[in-house]
Order: sequence, then C-alpha cells, then structure tokens
Amino acid sequence: MTLRRLLRTGRAACIAFAVAVTIATGSGAAIATDSAVMLQYHRFGEDAYPSTSVTIEQFEAHIEHLSSGGYTVLPVPEILAALEAGRPLPDRTIGITIDDATRSTFVEGWPRFEAAGFPFTVFVSTDPVDLGHASIMSWDELRQLVAAGVTIGNHGAAHGRMWQNDDDANRDDLERARKRIQEELGIDATLFAYPYGEWNGGLRALVAELGFTAAFGQHSGAVGALSDTLNLPRFALNQRYGEFDRFKLIVDTLSLGAHDVTPAEQIITENPPTVGFTVEPPLANRNALACFASGGVAATIEHEEGGRVQVSFDGPFPPGRARLNCTAPAEAGRWRWFGLQFVVP
Repeated sequence: MTLRRLLRTGRAACIAFAVAVTIATGSGAAIATDSAVMLQYHRFGEDAYPSTSVTIEQFEAHIEHLSSGGYTVLPVPEILAALEAGRPLPDRTIGITIDDATRSTFVEGWPRFEAAGFPFTVFVSTDPVDLGHASIMSWDELRQLVAAGVTIGNHGAAHGRMWQNDDDANRDDLERARKRIQEELGIDATLFAYPYGEWNGGLRALVAELGFTAAFGQHSGAVGALSDTLNLPRFALNQRYGEFDRFKLIVDTLSLGAHDVTPAEQIITENPPTVGFTVEPPLANRNALACFASGGVAATIEHEEGGRVQVSFDGPFPPGRARLNCTAPAEAGRWRWFGLQFVVP
C-alpha cells in the first residue's frame, strides 16, 4: 500500500500525501525522545459499531506489532509527567487510551492488554454507567480495572456536545462526573477527554479551572514536549482506520514540534480559518512540510521567520468536524505529524 493511500485512509478521510515520498530526509540527526504516540480505541469486536470498533483480528495484530520489539507502552500519566518535566522518553513510546468504558473493553480489550503487559487509560462517562447501559461497564467492573492498575479518566457525565452548553451546564456535568468517579472508585480522575474531541474556549477554560492536568481531543498527531496539554492529539482506531498498514505508520510517527497555534478556538466563526503555528526547532527543509485538509479543501503553506507557518485554504470547510494534518519526513522513513480538528456549526 502506498503512503498516499495510507494517509487517505487515516484519521482524516480525505488526506493526501502526494509530495512526501519524493523528499529527502537528510541524515545524521538523532531521533527525538520528547515524543510519544497516543492511541484511541472505543470498542473491540463490536461489528454493529464499525465507526467506533476495531475487529478482534485488527486488535490482535496491533498488540502483536507493539509486542514485536522497538516499542515501549507506558501509562499515559507517566508519559505526560515525563514530557512536562523535560525527561527523555524511550524512542517509540506508546500510550493507550479507551473512551466510553464499553463492556467490550472489559471482555475483549483488558484481557489482551493485560496478557501483553500494556497499561492503558479508560475515559468514563458516568451517566451511562449509572443508567446501567448494556454496552457499558458497571461500576463493579470498573473497580476491577482500578484494582488491576488501570488509569481512569473523566469523559464528562452525559457524553454530550459540550461546546453547545453554557458554562454552568458544563461545570455541573464535569463536577457530577468527578463526584461519581470519586464515590464509586475512590479516585480523583485528573485526565479528561472531550466527548467527540470537541471544545470551545469556555469549556477549555473550565477544564483548566477545575484542575485537570491534561485533556485529549480526537485529532491525529504525536504528542511532544510543546504540545497543548489541554488539546492533546490521539490517533483514533476503528474498523476503517485500524488496518494494519496504517497502524504501522502511525505508531512510528514523531511530534512536529508545533506550538502557539491559531486560531485559539476550535469552533469556526470564520470559514475558512487561517491557521498558524510555530515549528520548533524550525524545519531544515521548509519544502518538506505538507498540509492537507479534509473535505477536499486545498491548503497553501507560507513560511515565515523563526519557524512560523501560516496555512490558508481555497474554500470553506463543510459543516461538521473538519481536520487539518501537517506532516514532514523524519529519519529512517518515519514522519513528523501535527493535526487539528475544527467544528463548523
């Protein structure tokens, strides 16, 4: 499978990667150790939900590849603490996250991760647990995970599109979820995952105010020392995007080192937006950077001094979630990857 095909079937369905395979990567530079890949699962072997579930065959292939040597799977809090403190991480560090606390996580995911010795984090939306949804773990099952050392994160109470709520409603949702996790599991879940990866400035500020140490979106890219801790990327995996060739590509990616991202709001009020970010250290070969947007929207890159990059688009994003992915070649056939998600109301 070609790299163009891999990227088109990646997290943003319409990404292309036409120029990358012909660009020289240079030589002699050491691969950075301030980078990690976060994986995002939801369901395992639930064919009725192909958009959020991987097949068992895909899942077992993922585990086998990560177990084959060269990868270090660490607890997500340990990865984030190392990046915050400036401590080096092993090359090809992987963090595993699972959203929604589905029962297939308990029945299919946990036993396989445990057998492989892989730690993982589960983000729990508490209302479905309290309501006893058949496809969601019970509190007793979650207690078993906690006893086994699984990290629990907060995914809100209602799992709604929180950016559509006012601040008071979001505060109630987050505090209700935190209280229920404390009551049932005896822990303070300080990691947060935005439902659907969607947020606005008010929600982001509230997450910071309530003392969450990090928050995760649903946009592609590797996490680095300069990543926005309140909008951390993850590579989402499901039946379409869990194919083995894509998996091998994403688990070898490195952070692009992008920071100071504009616009600061994920909800688009100006469509198309103009995106800006600074790459640190600046790319030795500016022409190596390629940016592609979902929805067939063409992107144009302009480089400024100091590693600043401006990306403009030839037309508006369609309504719904839209994504931008920027990549540059790295050593040994690997790729540096930075992504963003936008929401067009």
